[in-house]
Amino acid sequence: MVRLRPPRNQVERRAVGYWLTNELLSALVPAAVLAVLAVFITPARPWLLLAMGVVLVIGVPYGIVVPFWRYRVHRWEVTEDAVYTRTGWLWQEWRIAPMSRIQTVDTARGPLEQLFRLASVTVTTASAAGPLKIQGLDHELAADLVERLTETTQANRGDAT
Repeated sequence: MVRLRPPRNQVERRAVGYWLTNELLSALVPAAVLAVLAVFITPARPWLLLAMGVVLVIGVPYGIVVPFWRYRVHRWEVTEDAVYTRTGWLWQEWRIAPMSRIQTVDTARGPLEQLFRLASVTVTTASAAGPLKIQGLDHELAADLVERLTETTQANRGDAT
């Protein structure tokens, strides 16, 4: 019987830099757009600068704190029986996918992930909760993991419906 338990493996340490860059870009790009608009739209300048200030005051501290917290929380593990994940920030989610329930295994690498030599692995089951995602893996480890999961699920034909 497969039981829910804490996964053992941390994500790659480079994931902190990836998440930090991603979060800060999510705050700095809108702030820059608001600043440019403030230059060209004189009547709305005070409101645009206020909005820019709010974005920076909330977005920058959030973008600095969250990646380190995610690194402390995010865990994953693959055994012969199941895939285990723990994700989240304020709301943490622990998930398990028995090998017999796995339908597909995919990997993804966006441009920023490629820059940090990272990848994400998505394990899809018939669960209404959706797929399990393991983010922040070294791209070579992710490729090996996808190969291993594919081999294991093919050898372990179950009720992946």
